[in-house]
Amino acid sequence: MEIPPQEAPPGPGADAEADADAEAEAEEAPAEAGCPSLASPPADGRLKAAAKRVTFPSDEDIVSGAVEPKDPWRHAQNVTVDEVISAYRQACQKLNCRQIPKLLRQLQEFTDLEHRVDCLDLKGEKLDYKACEALEEVFKRLQFRVVDLEQTSLDEDGASALFDMIEYYESATHLNISFNKHIGTRGWQAAAHMMRKTSCLQYLDARNTPLLDHSAPFVARALRIRSSLAVLHLENASLSGRPLMLLATALKMNMNLRELYLADNKLNGLQDSAQLGNLLKFNCSLQILDLRNNHVLDSGLAYICEGLKEQRKGLVTLVLWNNQLTHTGMAFLGMTLPHTQSLETLNLGHNPIGNEGVRNLKNGLIGNRSVLRLGLASTRLTCEGAVAVAEFIAESPRLLRLDLRENEIKTGGLMALSLALKVNHSLLRLDLDREPKKEAVKSFIETQKALLAEIQNGCKRNFVLAREREEKELQLSASMPEITVTGPPPLEEPAVLPTVAAQNGTPSPGPGPDSDSDSVSDGEDDEEEEDGQGTDASDQSPSAPCPALVPPTDSLGTGDRSPPGSPSSPMEQRISISSPGRGHKVFVVTRVESPPDRAEPPALSSVVSPPSPPASPARPPAGATDTQDPGSSEPEPLQSGPALPNGLKPEFALALPPEPPPGPEAKGASCGLEHELHCPQDEKALEELLLEASQEATQGTL
Repeated sequence: MEIPPQEAPPGPGADAEADADAEAEAEEAPAEAGCPSLASPPADGRLKAAAKRVTFPSDEDIVSGAVEPKDPWRHAQNVTVDEVISAYRQACQKLNCRQIPKLLRQLQEFTDLEHRVDCLDLKGEKLDYKACEALEEVFKRLQFRVVDLEQTSLDEDGASALFDMIEYYESATHLNISFNKHIGTRGWQAAAHMMRKTSCLQYLDARNTPLLDHSAPFVARALRIRSSLAVLHLENASLSGRPLMLLATALKMNMNLRELYLADNKLNGLQDSAQLGNLLKFNCSLQILDLRNNHVLDSGLAYICEGLKEQRKGLVTLVLWNNQLTHTGMAFLGMTLPHTQSLETLNLGHNPIGNEGVRNLKNGLIGNRSVLRLGLASTRLTCEGAVAVAEFIAESPRLLRLDLRENEIKTGGLMALSLALKVNHSLLRLDLDREPKKEAVKSFIETQKALLAEIQNGCKRNFVLAREREEKELQLSASMPEITVTGPPPLEEPAVLPTVAAQNGTPSPGPGPDSDSDSVSDGEDDEEEEDGQGTDASDQSPSAPCPALVPPTDSLGTGDRSPPGSPSSPMEQRISISSPGRGHKVFVVTRVESPPDRAEPPALSSVVSPPSPPASPARPPAGATDTQDPGSSEPEPLQSGPALPNGLKPEFALALPPEPPPGPEAKGASCGLEHELHCPQDEKALEELLLEASQEATQGTL
């Protein structure tokens, strides 16, 4: 029986023939598509697809619309307390969660809602995910300075939601998330995002909140890239090992963090301390480093000291309380302290330092110029160690506080401390045990009590002296503008600028060193003596400034004009020498000279004297001593030679004008403060006065 051809099963070559037919049809299809005369549909009845075209809209029609981002503060405008409470209650009902009575009481007490509220305290309240979601109705309407979430049993979901809200609404500047041990990796990731994005967050307290290996990279990245945090608490956060390495590496480039607290983290004396030493080498903005209750040991202190040597500015407070440090570590620290310039507080309490450790530390403390507060509580000191501490106290001019509690310091040590306080005027507080130590001799107990009272009295004395110094500085700073205002008006020409500068209490360019600060420090008695002694006060000035040419009378101030009736000549040349006195008393001497080719040059000179007339011309004023007439001694050549007897340089004689007409020439000027002009009537007496003064000046220069 034959099988019909149409029902014959396909052989092995059937698939190959079918593929060949498909390829042939694919080759014929382009030819048929390219023939325009072919209008009939294909034999299988299928419609041929039309040609595709792509078009673009015009530039104006590309963007059909835009949506503005939501304003996070759209609910916070003109909000009231009732609105906040109502929104929170509705959210709790919607989420089917319990309302927090503590939160409701605080909301009712808020008054000023336009600025940041002081504190939102949720400490101890259990916050699950729904309770955290309900808090968003509060955060979207109010901002706070402090948000306290301590011990609120946050889990990963609740912590993530809360941190996202605080970041979005900028809800807090100080955030406390301590004692939340279950925030997990996602919670720390959200916290790191909050630290990086929130520009207002300055303080983060994460005590007793573990930061483990898989969470530390997020926090480290946030602190390295950009963070506004200034204070970071990570006490008991399990940082030893890789977390501390990541944290220290990130903080090397952080310039905003000021305070870092790493207590109770079991930091070791090898790798952990090496990371902290490297941090101190590169970070000069960190001011407080708290390492209490760790295991730094002497080996770790060596690493930290290497970093401290690089701290030219920056670290102010270093706390090494209870780190098993001994006298060996104090040797490292003693060699480092002379190099530190910013360290002000050093706490070494509860370390077995002993007397030998204090001796190793003493020379470093004496060589240091920055330490103001030193903690040595419970460091196993006895009287021998107290003597070494007393030597440092006696040498230190800046130490403010010293803590020696919980040490076996008896009569001998207290006596050394008492003697040191007698020469120290800076120590304001010396902490010692109130109860005296047991002694073999009972009378020594009373001696200890007396010495303790004497030490406290010495601290009180220093406190009173410090307050008096502060008040005196305030009075001085307040009186400086008055001195400037009450001085005489400045002259127009720069020739007498030294005099004006001395009147205003500023140092003059001349060699006279006395200024107003000297008169204030010497007290009012010196000024009273100056008023009584007249120009004798000017003897304290070693020399007068360089002489300067004084402009004509019409260009002088009112205080420097000559008295009416004194003759003047256009040919006269006046040379003025100012001698700064103590305080704001300035002595100015002006001499009128005629050309040197006269046979007998006039020797009239005016001297400045106090309001009381001089008793005798035997003792000349110092101001007049420096301004004697060359005519009173042998004439000097005009071209070159030694200085004139009155201290003037010879070139000033070359600048004198021609000979004026004969006649009496007496012209002087007052300093303008409180001294008046007195011209002697007897020319012979004046000549003797000038001669004697010039001889004294010559002897003085020799």
